[in-house]
Amino acid sequence: MSESARPAVVLGVESSCDETGFGIVSEGRLLGQGLASSAAQHAEFGGVVPEIAARAHLDAAAPTLRLALADAGVELGDITHVAATSGPGLATAVHVGLAAAKSIAWALDVPLYGVHHLAGHAAADTLAHGPLPEESIILIVSGGHTSILHVRDLVRDPIEHLGDTLDDAAGEAFDKVARLLGLGYPGGPAISRAALEGDPTAFSFPRAMLRPGDAPYTFSFSGLKTAVARTVESLERAGEPVPVADIAASFEQAVVDVLVTKSLRAVQAKCLSTLVIVGGVAANARLRAVAQERCDAAGVELRIPPMSLCTDNGAMIAAVGDLLVRSGAGPSSLGFAADPSAVLHGAQLPLPEGFAA
Repeated sequence: MSESARPAVVLGVESSCDETGFGIVSEGRLLGQGLASSAAQHAEFGGVVPEIAARAHLDAAAPTLRLALADAGVELGDITHVAATSGPGLATAVHVGLAAAKSIAWALDVPLYGVHHLAGHAAADTLAHGPLPEESIILIVSGGHTSILHVRDLVRDPIEHLGDTLDDAAGEAFDKVARLLGLGYPGGPAISRAALEGDPTAFSFPRAMLRPGDAPYTFSFSGLKTAVARTVESLERAGEPVPVADIAASFEQAVVDVLVTKSLRAVQAKCLSTLVIVGGVAANARLRAVAQERCDAAGVELRIPPMSLCTDNGAMIAAVGDLLVRSGAGPSSLGFAADPSAVLHGAQLPLPEGFAA
């Protein structure tokens, strides 16, 4: 096989928060990945500390890259393209991964692609379920983002934001409520474990932005968090025990109800047939179960990546890079800058010249 006909082997690099990820994808297939997390180092602070995350990325980069190469059964010299998260994320953390990716691309003399982190979450589903349909609604729900997107071709077409969160993302709300209940960090898994023993109807917490006249696809979780805090304070003032499991289950159900209701509303308004849920909170068992039940009832196909591809990882960034390469997109320059506050308009960062945001 000639060099030009050789399938692309794309290395993806992710470092936007507290996971250091390297993944290797070729022609839509995940070959292997390596992942390291600094979550345990942030637990005592109740959230991610950017400086600690950046140092952890520095320490983990080389060993995690070696893990990915070994898992994929390839050598570094087999890599034909490199893709890296260039935003959004914690500035110091993004810079570490991007610098590593630029170094690898320069050393191998291969093209480099800057990738939007949230497009990576969307592309993660393609590694499990194949190409996305021509049009779909994608719910991205994670620690820092909660958005409903109308997506056509993920890497060729502009991405339409139907709605975003006005305040806390769903994942942030999980973290804050977990702290209120003394469940620790990260909050999502902690709330889910506690909720297994609780009654989701024990407390009637608010479902924000679901009233007639509210923005149909916009989220707000700050009021829900406040309602939980007031419930806990009221019980403690009265000298009553705090039913942690019931509060966790009721809170979780309130979040899930809003996420699923608004997402299905978007699917039906756009006359589409597929809902894709991605991001760290997509690993939540209650969300997966309720979404499946309600999608089945509505005749909507539900796609959610396996839990291993929901949280931040290098495979999802490699998946975007692979799609960009196969679409014929031109690479980014080695000199492009990180954009820690990048808004999702397209999968590639910076946006290609002439791309209509």
